[in-house]
Amino acid sequence: MSELDSKINRLFPGVVVRKDLVKAVKGNAIVPSYVLEYLLGQYAASDDEATIQAGIHAVRRILADHYVHRSESELVKSTIRERGRHRIIDRVTATLNDRADVYEAEFANLGVRGVLVEPSTIKAHPKLLVGGVWCICDIEYTHTDSARAVPWILGSIKPIQLSSFDFEGYLAARREFTTDEWIDLLVQSIGFDPALFGRRAKLLQLIRLIPFAERNYNLVELGPKGTGKSHIFSEFSPHGMLISGGEVTVPKLFVNNANGRIGLVGYWDVVAFDEFAGKRKRADKALVDIMKNYMANKSFSRGVETLGAEASMVFVGNTSHTVPYMLKHADLFDELPESYHDAAYLDRLHHYIPGWEVDTIRGEMFSSGYGFVVDYIAEVLRSMRSMDFSDRYQPHFSLSPDISTRDRDGVQKTFSGLMKVLHPHGEASPAEIEELLRLAIEGRKRVKDQILRIDATMASVAFGYTDAGGGWRPVTTLEEDEYPEHYHRRSRPPEPRTEPRPRPSGEPALFEGHRDFAENQRGVSFERILLPYLRGATTITVTDPYIRQFHQARNLMELIEVLVRAKDPADEISMKLVTAEHREDEDRLRRQLELLVKVKQGAAAGGVDLDVSFDNGAHDRSIVTDTGWRIVLGRGLDVFQHVSSDAFDLAHRLQEYRPVRAFGVTYVRERR
Repeated sequence: MSELDSKINRLFPGVVVRKDLVKAVKGNAIVPSYVLEYLLGQYAASDDEATIQAGIHAVRRILADHYVHRSESELVKSTIRERGRHRIIDRVTATLNDRADVYEAEFANLGVRGVLVEPSTIKAHPKLLVGGVWCICDIEYTHTDSARAVPWILGSIKPIQLSSFDFEGYLAARREFTTDEWIDLLVQSIGFDPALFGRRAKLLQLIRLIPFAERNYNLVELGPKGTGKSHIFSEFSPHGMLISGGEVTVPKLFVNNANGRIGLVGYWDVVAFDEFAGKRKRADKALVDIMKNYMANKSFSRGVETLGAEASMVFVGNTSHTVPYMLKHADLFDELPESYHDAAYLDRLHHYIPGWEVDTIRGEMFSSGYGFVVDYIAEVLRSMRSMDFSDRYQPHFSLSPDISTRDRDGVQKTFSGLMKVLHPHGEASPAEIEELLRLAIEGRKRVKDQILRIDATMASVAFGYTDAGGGWRPVTTLEEDEYPEHYHRRSRPPEPRTEPRPRPSGEPALFEGHRDFAENQRGVSFERILLPYLRGATTITVTDPYIRQFHQARNLMELIEVLVRAKDPADEISMKLVTAEHREDEDRLRRQLELLVKVKQGAAAGGVDLDVSFDNGAHDRSIVTDTGWRIVLGRGLDVFQHVSSDAFDLAHRLQEYRPVRAFGVTYVRERR
């Protein structure tokens, strides 16, 4: 074990677990991580390898004997019948049958419903009524001749979550860690290897924890697919509920006026909306209006009665454009449904996590070190929701008087949440406090700056703070520093051009005809032989049946790199690749598909949308543009000879230094 892992086990005995064990025991059980870690915390919370292996065996046995797979539900029912009583692990949801005046439970995987539940059980576990809870249950079977009687009887039920913890012991142990060590412990608790993340990347991951520690916190994260935006809200805590953005209604979220039942915000600490982005998604206007009021005032109406709740709201969704493209042509909220692309709604958001800065999740990023059993840290964060750390920066710094009340609330709630996550004991140096304050201001500034682009009537704000000596320290967002020419726009510019850009007058005409290149010739590059004919194109079709092996995929990626370097960062190119499948070998086909996926992901970061299709009858190799050029390639893109992997070899970095194979290129102008 590392020194940090040893320290973690010494100071937090019994409430930490080795994070790679979750995968070791999960198998094909479709259960949240906190369920598995709850079990691992009972049997494998140790640094002794023999104890760990025994614990893994015990958890596997428990899952094998008690977890209900949907495909095996009938077998489990039979077991309950034959034994008369059997313990299961399943997700349980309860409803009130008002005709019979009884509560009835439904077991998601077992496929049984109508099981009677005692009112005392509902009173002790009200979340059974809203969304359901993972539980360990004893189910009994007693058959009667009555057609209406349900033979299934709920013997006992125990939600899978921590029953108690020592908060003072948590604070005392926190004091034994440096801030860097504590951040790494939290990152490992989420499941990631902190060695693969920079300081800012770690903090962006930890901002996702704030809604669990801060009441009525409104967070948004928009970014590319596969960055783990929704993972924490579905797997990390039994106090969070993740729902699809299109599956929520006013009765489900707030209150059902027909029966007076409170919705999700009354029972869960965090309600997260997954797949929230999508311009074409339709949203209930009444829901949007109620949500605006709740996010601003922490209350909602049930007829003439006003009710309050403290659930935090989280909105996560995918973006389909690069950051400079969004800044040039729209704004960073452009992907939201029209009903939510509203200045009044957006102004309720406290922080915007820049999802485009978060790396796509890769296998090597997962941790094998020790972290908190997630249910333990979830209970710790929940216990801090009533605390207020929002003024802890004031002895050292003062926010700009230019910042409005709503902006100030956003900054202070984020700062308070970060302090609870990183410095729950309240002990932080001025430099550490300043780091968190700047991050909190940046996230609110990202929200407000985009609102100014949507509603030009809103007044601009100078986001920053003064230090103890009265010195002014402005705060900018990272994308503001990277793309200043596109960031500072107050109104929406014209729609992006759809037609290819015309060639500037006076530019020499491009060569039309055929050219041959000899074996071992150097000085050849895609920039010289292809780029002049690809400039200005918005749609490019590449037909090459041999994009199968690593070096062939690398050639395609290098063509994309040439395009990315040459175009405006705010422009986007649609590239279509027509190639053939590697059908001779399944492993090679799998490798080909993996390579193409990596190329697609890499291209997206530069504003090139790569669409791959397979045509095993394709033989010609060509590049066709929407500007009227067809480039016929005798060897396709595979024109270079073998290149070493030596990073100090210029041929590895620059195509001009590579010898080529003999090939020919024909340039045809199809329309003018």
